[in-house]
Amino acid sequence: MRSLRRRASGQRALLSRLRDGRRGRRSAGVSRAHIEARGLFKRFGHVEALAGLDLTLDAGECLALLGPNGAGKSTLLRIVAGLARPSEGSLSIDGDAAHERTARRRIGYIGHASLLYPELSARENLIFAGRLYDLADPPGRADELLSEEGLSEVSQRLVSGFSRGMAQRVAIARGLVHDPDVLLLDEPFTGLDRRAARRLESRLDALRRSGHTLILVTHDLASAARLAQHVVVLSEGRTVYESRGPLEPDSLERTYVDALEDAP
Repeated sequence: MRSLRRRASGQRALLSRLRDGRRGRRSAGVSRAHIEARGLFKRFGHVEALAGLDLTLDAGECLALLGPNGAGKSTLLRIVAGLARPSEGSLSIDGDAAHERTARRRIGYIGHASLLYPELSARENLIFAGRLYDLADPPGRADELLSEEGLSEVSQRLVSGFSRGMAQRVAIARGLVHDPDVLLLDEPFTGLDRRAARRLESRLDALRRSGHTLILVTHDLASAARLAQHVVVLSEGRTVYESRGPLEPDSLERTYVDALEDAP
């Protein structure tokens, strides 16, 4: 329970930091994002959470970031989000350091914890997020996203009365409110039934095809295989496997297990 509370607290801090780098949806004609990490180290005392990571992620690509707990996945997401800085090395988004406001405002986040305001309705949560990002029409954007999530009929209900799956669908809409170029996904299928999970998969694939850059952290290897064109397996802060190209779910599972067994 203490671990879950720490993780939820970290996700709240991440969302707050991303909003500090806000300023609206992407303007027409602006290119999507290319991410590059070089010699990335992150140390906490004597512990190396990341140990010399190199990574290139192209615009319009979905990266499945896999590995056991403690492998460094969440640390990497925090650095991409600008919430933490590397101890050594660099991580840039189209040449801008990830912690700079120009980079942070291009990032969206969907996590396994909804982190919604329970005393607000679904629509009010999205309008509030839209205003934080200085959207031109927060109510209109809220209605658009709620319709896409199939939640229009319950948009005025307080989130405190929602099921876990319904709350997660509102959180998905909230993560997309400013049309981010880079979308960080930390176990986004948590709480979703099969139908909602497949809807989210279709939504993410459409975003990728339109040029968004996605980083997906998940233990659902089947979803990772369906969505990702780029797979990285981390173990103790190091890349132990990397590939580009389509993978079948069974093949990815075997590859994942073999990579961890062969890791030094």
